[in-house]
Amino acid sequence: MRDDLLYLLRGGGAHAKFDDAVRGLPVILRGKRPRGAAHSPWEILEHMRLAQWDILEFSRDPQHVSPKWPEGYWPKTKTPPNAKAWAAAVRAFHTDLESMCALVADESVDLLAPIPHGDGQTILREALLIADHNAYHLGEFITVRRLLGTWK
Repeated sequence: MRDDLLYLLRGGGAHAKFDDAVRGLPVILRGKRPRGAAHSPWEILEHMRLAQWDILEFSRDPQHVSPKWPEGYWPKTKTPPNAKAWAAAVRAFHTDLESMCALVADESVDLLAPIPHGDGQTILREALLIADHNAYHLGEFITVRRLLGTWK
């Protein structure tokens, strides 16, 4: 089960890979909302990063306080402040995803045990939530890239 979950978290199977989705997006388009899209690539990337970070921190830190919904899960601007912010968001996404993968891979962690500071959540449920949320928004990200004319 751990191996299958890690495969899913890392974009295995029919899921798009995060790096494929974000790679090669021109800087000028990172903050553009194409007609018919609710979000820019920057907004989607930051939302994915923030949500994943929150789920990870909830999973491992009893003192973690989640951001206020919904504003705490979306960037304040549709455009990244600069190229460094984009790169930092991509790195942070990777770091947090690998931290969740390490938690899942740790055989001392009972994936099915309720998280002590939660209200019935398990590490399995939280990992599946990350995988599901990331897959959904990667699909959205790719759709936005298609609308912007920058997806193969």
